[in-house]
Amino acid sequence: MTTADQLWGTLLLLGVAYEIYTLADAEHGDTLSERIRAWFRVHTRPGRALFTAGWSAFAIWFLAHIVG
Repeated sequence: MTTADQLWGTLLLLGVAYEIYTLADAEHGDTLSERIRAWFRVHTRPGRALFTAGWSAFAIWFLAHIVG
């Protein structure tokens, strides 16, 4: 296993661990999905459009990047 694999694996595990912690926590607004909703202000029409366009562009790029 390379150092890059270990680093990315550690980051992924830390992210999952923190998400599990926030799900068990009684405080609202600290999960990844709640933070993304707040950052992009998806409760507004422009925020929803910006998030949809950004997510779609990222998904298309990432699919092409991985498969192509």
